[in-house]
Amino acid sequence: MGWITADGTAARHAADVEAALPCMRHRGPDESGVWQDDEVVLGFNRLSIIDVEGSHQPLEFPPDGDAAGRYRIVFNGEIYNYLELRAELAREHGVHFATEGDTEAIVAAYSVWGADAVPRLRGMFTFLIWDTVDRVLFGARDPFGIKPLFFAAGAHGVAFASEKKSLLQILGPLGASSAAPDPTALQNYLTLQYVPEPATLHRAIRRLESGCSFTISPGEPVSVQRYFTPRFDERPIPRGDTAEETRRHEEITEVLRDSVAKHMRADVTVGAFLSGGIDSTAIAALAREHNPDLITFTTGFERAGYSEVDVAAESAEAIGVRHVVRTVTAQDMMEALPLIVWYLDDPVADPALVPLYFVANEARKHVKVVLSGEGADELFGGYTIYKEPLSLAPFDRLPGAVRKLAGALSERLPTGVRGKDLLRRGALPLEQRYYGNARNFFPAQLSAVLRGYDDELSHVDVTAPVYEGSRGWDPVARMQHVDLFTWLRGDILVKADKMTMANSLELRVPFLDPEVFRVASALPTDQKVAHGTTKYALRRAIEGIVPPHVLHRRKLGFPVPIRHWLATDMLDWARGIVRESQTDAILDKAAVLRMIDEHRAGSIDHSRRIWTLLVFMLWHGIFVEQRIVPAVPEPQYPVYA
Repeated sequence: MGWITADGTAARHAADVEAALPCMRHRGPDESGVWQDDEVVLGFNRLSIIDVEGSHQPLEFPPDGDAAGRYRIVFNGEIYNYLELRAELAREHGVHFATEGDTEAIVAAYSVWGADAVPRLRGMFTFLIWDTVDRVLFGARDPFGIKPLFFAAGAHGVAFASEKKSLLQILGPLGASSAAPDPTALQNYLTLQYVPEPATLHRAIRRLESGCSFTISPGEPVSVQRYFTPRFDERPIPRGDTAEETRRHEEITEVLRDSVAKHMRADVTVGAFLSGGIDSTAIAALAREHNPDLITFTTGFERAGYSEVDVAAESAEAIGVRHVVRTVTAQDMMEALPLIVWYLDDPVADPALVPLYFVANEARKHVKVVLSGEGADELFGGYTIYKEPLSLAPFDRLPGAVRKLAGALSERLPTGVRGKDLLRRGALPLEQRYYGNARNFFPAQLSAVLRGYDDELSHVDVTAPVYEGSRGWDPVARMQHVDLFTWLRGDILVKADKMTMANSLELRVPFLDPEVFRVASALPTDQKVAHGTTKYALRRAIEGIVPPHVLHRRKLGFPVPIRHWLATDMLDWARGIVRESQTDAILDKAAVLRMIDEHRAGSIDHSRRIWTLLVFMLWHGIFVEQRIVPAVPEPQYPVYA
């Protein structure tokens, strides 16, 4: 974390930074460090992965010469092409290094190329670099938002941190406003199951968006620049050109193999998460090429139909890796959820993050780093919803008035009538019907439980700027583009980072690599959702890598049996959370309890909406009421060679 003061009083506030570090010690239990001058305080908790014995942070650069110590850096993440960067900087620019790590590669690159160094970084990162000569703080976040960075401005300056809870601890000195949740952010959360960037539920705290960098001088506001905007520049494959199609598939194989090889770079043990899907299986199989002793990890549930354990075990045997399983019960979820919400900082109503927390906890007993398959669906067209533009194509050829009539007809049809939703969605333009992979509440449902519901606020407000940047693209590419800016960084990557870091485990995602994106973004739609499947080109590319029983298996996702549990094992627990919550001014708790009763009776499946409300109520109890104080375990793990 870092604090740039507005009035040269860094020394007076250094103790606040140091005191805020322990609440995110889980992100780096190996060592801590604090550095300051008159205007800046930098603090760091380290999870030692590369150059374990060196690269202590905050790190100074250059190590020698007339400009020795000009820069100080704190950095969270990994740079996978750091060896190539170091070699280029030494060879072409005569740079001297004092460490063997990737942290020094970043600050050295910045010393040579300035802000233009950021697009050269192949990795996951957030970092702060303080220039002691020009008195400028520079920072950046990786292209896809794998690693988080929060910031808050106040009377005494601007503070930055990898976790919001550290900023909350020093908000008093910063003079921040009330902790009451931002109503716009809350309504978006209840609709989408996450808070869209750059907002958080605290008005005073924002997030640096993915693909952005910033500069700030003492007493000045933060100036943000976007250095990366994902573009899907599709290159069609001529019909019948099997040679070109094969070349594209081979290019995918090659770039994935290269990405996994670079993501395996570490001075500690690396494992992999392994579900029953093709994404994690491909990553694990490629990782085994570099480590024959690879350990893989999966999680499942005792309830039939909600577990990929058997498929994952079969995959592990087929690719020849040792496999570890963690089974999660309803009791596990109920006991752990308050602590998990504390780790999250902002609520994310994705039930899958709970088993992810437990499998990360199990993995940390064996390894310090894991690879995972996040990002494949967004890059290669893996979600079933991406098929929708094909099924709705006939509507696109209808005159506007006829489409409007179809929409009006859908409203008159009774709920549950076959074709009602098809008519409704076909009548809407893509910009209004697609907003990412989750929607928990429709307006009428939300207005019944949320006091102060704003009927002029819509998910379209979140996605409109994203759609503006993809005009003229194929509809599937536009949907992928929306997911990169919403669902991926708002849900998928938040739960991946928070649940693994909660266990001091580093998660790496080889699909979310600039070179992999370069290849994937050129694929035409018929290489993504076609031939009766999704991720067609990716499936073809990994035919010789992934076992046949996984390759063409229907996408299961990561189902969690909350529909069943909220009507049985979790029923009294859920009612207790609602009754004890002090959110009466925000939510109609009687309406929430009625939803629970309706769900128990089986008249309607409210499980995802109930879960969304329960997670928010726990969040409110922790961060606003301060009534719930989870017992945070002290990070204690084995040391791996």
